[in-house]
Amino acid sequence: MTEPMIAEIAAFARDIARKAGEIITQERAGDALEHRYKAQQELVTSADLKADALITGAIREQYPSHRILSEESHPDLAEAEDLDSPLWIIDPIDGTVNYAYGHNQVAVSIAWGYRGKIQVGIVHCPFQGETFEAVRGQGATLNNRPIRHSGCDRLSQALVATGFPYGKDRLAPLIRRLDAVLHHCRDIRRNGSAALDICWVAAGRLDAYYETVSPWDCAAAALVAQEAGARSGHFLPVPEGRNPELWSQNLLITAPALYEPLQTLLQEASSEGISR
Repeated sequence: MTEPMIAEIAAFARDIARKAGEIITQERAGDALEHRYKAQQELVTSADLKADALITGAIREQYPSHRILSEESHPDLAEAEDLDSPLWIIDPIDGTVNYAYGHNQVAVSIAWGYRGKIQVGIVHCPFQGETFEAVRGQGATLNNRPIRHSGCDRLSQALVATGFPYGKDRLAPLIRRLDAVLHHCRDIRRNGSAALDICWVAAGRLDAYYETVSPWDCAAAALVAQEAGARSGHFLPVPEGRNPELWSQNLLITAPALYEPLQTLLQEASSEGISR
């Protein structure tokens, strides 16, 4: 895949992300938003489905041979095991609960992977008028201006973001980790959109982020963070045979100097329940 072709894909992804953002804002402004639940606990709105249809339809028309992994219409996680052939990874609305409640921390997330790596990442925030973008090896931008991580080098001064799952049956280890981080960092934020949390680390609005999510929540944003100089990885080992690029459990993304101390802190908090 040549550099001009990747540039074309990035421009295409940016365009459809912004068009999806227009649908999202129009749907909420129209005050006729429909809601339902999947898996009896995850909220889905009519805007999620309409934005997904626009994005996946455009991809099928422009790149019919490419595969699609989308939270709403193509959620087969087995697709994430293979990045050798082109794969689009889509979350039409990251932060659906925020969206339904009228909050503005909402993002359209579109990533494109090839040859084992995410190559393009677009995170568009329609209510804030912000588009985070990265192409592997070319740096990260916010509205076409270069961005960089905060450079924070002391955990005690770090503003750390995380999130919590919809299911409430496995909260104990999360609470232990939260307790440990609260006692060692400046403060914690829970913004309700993993993609935005990660992009905010990239832009220096946050110093670190950790959470377990799904590939479509983090694929695009993680590349943005990496290209902004942040360090991206996991606070617990990635299972053998899994591609770390799309292993979205136990994510850890930080300003570089914070990575090892925060990783150690989270590992110790995670092991406390096992040793008891």
